[in-house]
Amino acid sequence: MNSIKKLFNIEVPIIQGGMVWCSGWRLASAVSNAGGLGLIGAGSMYPEVLREHIQKCRIATSKPFGVNVPLLYPDIEKIMEIIVEEKVEIVFSSAGNPALWTPFLKENNISVVHVIANRKFAEKAEQSGVDAIVAEGFEAGGHNGREETTTLCLVPEICDAVSIPVIAAGGIGSGKAMLAAFALGAEGVQAGSLFAASIESSAHPEFKQAIVQAAEGDTKLSMKSLMPVRLLKNDFYLQVAKAEAEGASRAELIILLGKGRAKKGMFEGDLTEGELEIGQVASYVHDIKPAAQILTEMWQEFILEKERISKLKF
Repeated sequence: MNSIKKLFNIEVPIIQGGMVWCSGWRLASAVSNAGGLGLIGAGSMYPEVLREHIQKCRIATSKPFGVNVPLLYPDIEKIMEIIVEEKVEIVFSSAGNPALWTPFLKENNISVVHVIANRKFAEKAEQSGVDAIVAEGFEAGGHNGREETTTLCLVPEICDAVSIPVIAAGGIGSGKAMLAAFALGAEGVQAGSLFAASIESSAHPEFKQAIVQAAEGDTKLSMKSLMPVRLLKNDFYLQVAKAEAEGASRAELIILLGKGRAKKGMFEGDLTEGELEIGQVASYVHDIKPAAQILTEMWQEFILEKERISKLKF
């Protein structure tokens, strides 16, 4: 049996990314009900808001779901306390040292997966006791690795470096991409951008439309000297690009970024001054669909392509 399906007790090895301002209980439950693993994105939630989303998700689905937790979150102790109190069974951690919280989570019978972008952190994550790793390539939306390693290069590198299951992320926008990830050694995939534009996504309708209208080359890795993040190009992105080209310091970039930029863009729909985090596969998205349809289409294409490849003669 596929190790990711077994680990999470799911029907298909497709995980929905726990994206800030997009991944609430409606999206997570829809993906889980369709047979994948839905994740609630805790990074944009106050602790009690997260509790509410967990409780609503449990009402909306009887199937497994998890919570994505950026470990640099300022209220991390309270977040972890709520996760244990609400008996969450799966946590995807990111943006921090997994050794700080993995033992605590494992002691509470929680499966832990950590998101990494290079071999060094993959090895540290395995040493900390995580159950699986998400290898997220340069193509991904949101916060990204400084190394700018593509998924095609990263996944086999990480599969060779660790003995635990690897989930591929970054540029996963189709069943064909999923099959390619499996050929590289992954045993599951995580997709974010496709689900950001789903009907159940909590993103603002204007942001969803911006994703649908995005063309090839409309996203760019930005703020590399601060915290690399892939953004859809808009006026805010151009301001940042200009500041970086002129040699802006970290302090100046922090001032330019300000507070609440991602919320302004992704949740409130300010497409001019907001921070619009999305992956390169945005150019693949042409419709706003139900999450279940997105997952089903990816899985069906994966099966068809797998059969096609098996029949090739060389």
